[in-house]
Amino acid sequence: MKAAGRYTWTATPLCSTKATELAPITVSAEVNRSAEDVFAYATDPSCFAKWQQGVISGHMEGGDSLGVGDRCVMVRRIGCTNRTSTSELVRVDPPRTWRVAGIDGPIRATVDVEVAGLDDQRARVTIAVDFAGQGIGRLLIPLAAQRQARKEMPANMAALKRNLERQT
Repeated sequence: MKAAGRYTWTATPLCSTKATELAPITVSAEVNRSAEDVFAYATDPSCFAKWQQGVISGHMEGGDSLGVGDRCVMVRRIGCTNRTSTSELVRVDPPRTWRVAGIDGPIRATVDVEVAGLDDQRARVTIAVDFAGQGIGRLLIPLAAQRQARKEMPANMAALKRNLERQT
């Protein structure tokens, strides 16, 4: 009698340890403020609660001057509880680019902020959010995190633009 081999029925889906690649969520807006003003506001974690849905508070660890390796700590309302997440600043080039990457939790976001000056008093800001999952987070990204971010990002960008254009 022949030993049973690998199960190869054609209707069985292939198994893969590689996470499904999902496109980053990207939003952009032109703001009637200088690139320096837009960059300072969009990358200041203490302002995140003013324009990002679900954010309770945020701050940078590491002092007044931003540098690669500094930590961004945010408290976000998820469901019925407040969750703290920490990201590390991996790129900063004021007033043009800023990137943070999540370093804890099952769902880790990477956020890219790019600001392009259009003239002295107008700038285009683009924010892209991508997710990586650890453990159960791999399942939660397409089920919850991406869906929520796709819903929130346009409203967040509109609030960012509105808040910046109200400032004088």
